[in-house]
Amino acid sequence: MGSLFYCRVRITSYGTVFSPNIFILMENKYITVAYKLYAITEGKKELLEEAPAEHPFQFISGIGYTLDRFEKEILALHKDDRFNFTVPCAEAYGERDEDNVKAVSKSLFCGPDGKFDNDNVYEGNIIMLSDNEGHQFYANVGEITDDKVVLDLNHPHAGKDLIFEGKVIEMRDATPEEIKEILNEMAGSCRGGCEGCGGGCGDHECGEGHHGDGCHGNGCGHCH
Repeated sequence: MGSLFYCRVRITSYGTVFSPNIFILMENKYITVAYKLYAITEGKKELLEEAPAEHPFQFISGIGYTLDRFEKEILALHKDDRFNFTVPCAEAYGERDEDNVKAVSKSLFCGPDGKFDNDNVYEGNIIMLSDNEGHQFYANVGEITDDKVVLDLNHPHAGKDLIFEGKVIEMRDATPEEIKEILNEMAGSCRGGCEGCGGGCGDHECGEGHHGDGCHGNGCGHCH
């Protein structure tokens, strides 16, 4: 990877169940689920995210939109079924890799006027980046100094077994229009809106595998 480019878009939440693999099968199901996502942190069950029934997670199976294990578990169910299953770390986002924590030039986040984007680039926020091949991925902003910004390119849930508890609200055959719409969403909105101001991670493969995570709406599964 050569340079990184900052995508000047607002991220409302980070994708948990999205997959970097995109493929199409002959049969595609339109599925809506409400769920709570937990992980065990220091021996305690911690609520990480929630997609409530009034704002459920909607996806289409067979196109690589979700984690493979998540989709497999849900497809074994029917409408109105309840579920409680765990996606092991190895089948979710893997272990944390400290090599994916990098300090980059602060100028990467400056506009044409030279001003730093304080509105979106601040400690603890999730931002979208792109590499010079057009791959998109997310980064968690860490410490900001006079000339550097620390970026954590690990998924926020890397190193965790993910516990999903919830209910299948809808499951039916997807229409061609629904498949087309979601594939358009998965194409992303970054291309053409990224601004490169130098900087980058040199030849390090920053965030490899994260660029398939898309921004698709609101709530737990929607912009993950």
